[in-house]
Formats: sequence, structure tokens, C-alpha cells
Amino acid sequence: MPLHNLQLKVGSPIIMLRNLNPPRLCNGTRLVIQKLMKNVIEARILNGKCRGENILIPRIPIIPTKCIQFPIRLAFAMTINKSQGQTMSVCGLDLRTPCFSHGQLYVACSRVGKPSSLFVLANDGLTKNIVHAIALRD
Repeated sequence: MPLHNLQLKVGSPIIMLRNLNPPRLCNGTRLVIQKLMKNVIEARILNGKCRGENILIPRIPIIPTKCIQFPIRLAFAMTINKSQGQTMSVCGLDLRTPCFSHGQLYVACSRVGKPSSLFVLANDGLTKNIVHAIALRD
């Protein structure tokens, strides 16, 4: 559910929360705002095959609340699950709270190409890597 009150500025990074025009505008697509209008946002795509394209994002009806909102959120940070399939030039992980399911630490660490581009914040430099017993047997 998008926030009901977004404070957006030109140049802000955003992320799509709905599939509007697959494969160009899908859930998880990262964009940067180019121009703000009352019912439309002009943005440039930052990732995927359509990188660099300018697109228009309309306000759409959000079913549970029946109000019209932009299907976006600010994207200064994202969850590990949302980052799956994305490639980043620099990635920072906040592991003060450990990853809570199998494989999430691997997914988080594999978002960057070079180990020198990965920055990790963890209490005492340690965190738990959750591995389920079923995965150990295979």
C-alpha cells in the first residue's frame, strides 16, 4: 500500500509498487523523478531493459481504500526480498537485526559485482545466517 502523503522532489529515487505496463513498468522497477504534475509523474527508468527511458506514471485506484494514488514509494532503501533480481553498483546492509529466512543473506550480498562495493553494518561484526535443516540434507 503506498503512503497516502508522499513528499516528492525532482531527482528523488522511487520504486514501483504495481505492474502498470510490463515489462517496462513492473513491481520493483527503480526510477528517478524528472517532473511532478498533479495527476502524473514523469520519471526516468534506472534499471532493466528500458533503462534511460522517460515514462509517465498516472495516479491509479488502490482497491482496498478506493482512493486514487501514485503506485510508488521513495526508494532510498529496499528490503532484501525486493532487491532480488536487481543489480546495484554499491550496496549497504544493515544487519543489526539478523536476516530471518533461508538464503536472504546470500541474496543481499550478491546484489553487487565487487566485494569492495558491499558495506555491512552488524553488531560486533557478526550476524546469524539462517539455514533450515531441510536445506542441509540436500
